Amino acid sequence: MSAIRNIVVAVDFSSHSERALDQAIELAAPLGATLHLVHSYMEVPAHLLERNIWIAEDVWDRIRDEDGQRLEVLRERAAARGVEVQVHQSPHPPREAIVERAAALDADLIVMGTRGHAGLKHMLLGSVAEQTLRAAPCPVMVVPAPRSDAG
Repeated sequence: MSAIRNIVVAVDFSSHSERALDQAIELAAPLGATLHLVHSYMEVPAHLLERNIWIAEDVWDRIRDEDGQRLEVLRERAAARGVEVQVHQSPHPPREAIVERAAALDADLIVMGTRGHAGLKHMLLGSVAEQTLRAAPCPVMVVPAPRSDAG
């Protein structure tokens, strides 16, 4: 395996993605790798779009701005550990945003969190982690939730 220089980290601001970010920081710091935090601001509003609910442009602007501020906090956390970090926001669904950014960067690794899902919806649609694993242009490291959160 060649040197790991660019690591894409999927961020949705959940405790699961923060755990994945912590793992990515631990990996990137000694390697001198750059972290690329990728966030899809479509993740939550997509549920509304499925129901044909229109969302005003100023609402999207506010979502992007607020998410940008949250990404900056995560960027600073990683930078404090000596890791170079870039942030990326996307209007695309999470799997597309992650895979497209990884391909554009010629990323060496994608790091993302997951948690246990069950039921018909999961069986039919699959989790973002599973969808990303199938489409990723590079290896994917999926960081499991702590046992107490996995149910």
